[in-house]
Amino acid sequence: MTLAVLAFLGGALTILSPCILPVLPFVFARQNQPFLRGSLPLLAGMALTFASLATLAAVGGSWAVHANAWGRVAALLLLAAFGVALLSARVAEWLTAPLVALGNRLSGAPAGESSVLLSVLLGVATGLLWAPCAGPILGLILTAAALGGATAGTTLLLLAYAAGAAASLALATLAGTRIFAAMRSTLGTAAWLRRGLGVAVLTGVVAIAAGWDTGVLTRLSAGSTNRVEQALLARLHPLPAVRSVAAPGTSMLMTNAMAMSASSPPPGAAQPPVEGELPPLSGAVAWLNSAPLTPAELRGKVVLIDFWTYSCINCLRTLPYLRSWYERYKDRGLVIIGVHAPEFAFEKDQDNVRRAVQQLDIRYPVAIDNNYAIWRAFDNRYWPAHYFVDAQGRIRGHHFGEGSYAQSEQLLRELLDESGTQPLPAAAAVGAAAGVEVAPDEENVRSPETYLGYARAENFASPVALKPDRSVSYPPPVALKLNQWSLAGSWSVGDEAARATAPGARIVFRFHARDLHLVLAPPPDGRPVRFRVTLDGQPPQHSHGVDTDARGEGVVREQRLYQLIRQTLPIEERTFSIEFLDAGVRAYSFTFG
Repeated sequence: MTLAVLAFLGGALTILSPCILPVLPFVFARQNQPFLRGSLPLLAGMALTFASLATLAAVGGSWAVHANAWGRVAALLLLAAFGVALLSARVAEWLTAPLVALGNRLSGAPAGESSVLLSVLLGVATGLLWAPCAGPILGLILTAAALGGATAGTTLLLLAYAAGAAASLALATLAGTRIFAAMRSTLGTAAWLRRGLGVAVLTGVVAIAAGWDTGVLTRLSAGSTNRVEQALLARLHPLPAVRSVAAPGTSMLMTNAMAMSASSPPPGAAQPPVEGELPPLSGAVAWLNSAPLTPAELRGKVVLIDFWTYSCINCLRTLPYLRSWYERYKDRGLVIIGVHAPEFAFEKDQDNVRRAVQQLDIRYPVAIDNNYAIWRAFDNRYWPAHYFVDAQGRIRGHHFGEGSYAQSEQLLRELLDESGTQPLPAAAAVGAAAGVEVAPDEENVRSPETYLGYARAENFASPVALKPDRSVSYPPPVALKLNQWSLAGSWSVGDEAARATAPGARIVFRFHARDLHLVLAPPPDGRPVRFRVTLDGQPPQHSHGVDTDARGEGVVREQRLYQLIRQTLPIEERTFSIEFLDAGVRAYSFTFG
C-alpha cells in the first residue's frame, strides 16, 4: 500500500517536469468538451496505455520495443490529424464523422454529442507517446518489473503512477476551464482558441517526433523533482538507494550505504532484533567452492549471505572486506555464501562466473542463482546486499550497498559471541585495496551508472536517435554536457548492449569522477578486440586505469568490468572517448568511482 501511495505521488509530480510539455496540448485540446466526455476518458486511456506498455517493455524484449515503435508512429499520425482538424472545421467534420458515428452507435448517444470513443482513442495515442523523465520512484517500480517479471503488483504500481500523473493533469484541466472560458469570452469566438490548440497539438507532435521529449526536455527536467521524490522515499519507504535496473526514460538509482539495524552496542545493550528465518537455499543452478548448503546444515554456524554479481562495481568494492572476514572468522564458526544473481545475460554463463570467482580470489561458497530462486526467497532487490544469520538460523540484520563495514563486522562478532565462540581474534584490519576494489572517491562522483542498451539507456545525446537492433552509422557527437554520451561509427544497439559492427566505432562520455569503468564483452567467437581511450582528446598518461596503459591502449578478452580511467588529482569534468580498433565488441554500462 505504501508503494502504491508513493507511485501515485511520483506520477503526480511529473506535471512539474518540462518533459510533460509535449503531451499537454493533447490533454487541453479536449477543453471544448464536457470533462466527463472529453478530458476524463482521454486521461484514463493515457494511464491504462502507459501502464500496459511499461509492463510489457520491462519484460517483453526487443519485439515489444519494435511494436511500441510502430504504435508511436500510428499515434503521431492520429494526433497530427487531430491537430489539423482543430485548425479547420471542415477537415474536422470529414475526419471525425466516421468515428463519432461509431461512438454514437455504441453508446446510444444522440447524434452530434461529443464522442467518448474519440477521447479514449486520443488518450491511447497519448499513452503511446508519453515518456516521463521520472525519478527514483518510477525507477524503483521498474526495477522490480525488470527483475521479477510481469506481475499484477508491478502493473498496479505502474497504473498508480500513471493515475497520479492523470490526476494532476485533470486538476490542471479543471483549473484551465475558467481560463479557456474567459479566453472564449474575450475573443468573442471559439474559432481562434480552437486554432491555437491545433497549433499546440501539431507542435507537440513535432517535438515528440524530433525526440525533444526524451532529449532536450529530459535534460531540462533533470533533478526537477528528484529531491522531492527522494524525500518521499525516505519518509514513506525508507530503503537505501542502490545499484539497480531501470528502463528507458527513467533516472537510475545510485548506490548508497544504509545504517545497520545493529551497530556497536555497549555491554548489556539490547541484542540485534530477529528479522526472520533463513529461507531455503535451493534453486541455485550450481555451487562453487562447496557442495550445496541447506539451512539445516548451517545450524550452529553464523552465516553471512552476500548477493552480488561479478560485473557490479559496488559488489567488487565490498570483496576486500568479505575476504578478510572469511579468513579471520572461518575457523570460529563463520560461513560466507556469495549468491551470484546475474544482471546481464553473459553473467549467467557458469564458466564466466567460475573464472571471475577464481580471478577475484573468492574462496568461500558461491551459489549461482541464475533463476533468482534464492533472490526471491529473501525478497531481495539490491546489489550488493548482506544478510546476517545467527547460529539458530535467524536473520538478525541486513545491509544494502557499500559502506558501514565496521558495523557489519561488529554484528558478526556479536553473533559469533552468542554462539559460544571464544576467544575471537581482534577486529580485522583490511589491507589496502587495489584496482577496481578501491573505495570510491564519493566527493567527486557526479556521474551516474549509465546503460548503453536501449532497454535502459538515458542521457543519449546524438544528432541521430538510437535505432534498436539494426546497424546504424552514427555521426560524431556534438559538444556534450555533463553525463551525456554518444556513439560514433557503426553500431547495433540491442536491449542490453551496444555492439560495434565495424572497426573504428567510438563511445564518447562527458563525466566527472575519479574512476571510469565500462562493462565490455568480446564477440561470441572470443576474438580479442583492441581499443584506445583518450581524455579530452589526449592519451590518459598517469590517469589510465588498470585495464589500459599510459597511451590508453587495451584489449577486451573477457566479459567483465574494465577499469579504463583512474584520474590523478585534481578531479575535473572530462570528455572520455573509447575507440574500438576491431569490430564485434559489446558495451553494456558505465560506472564511476
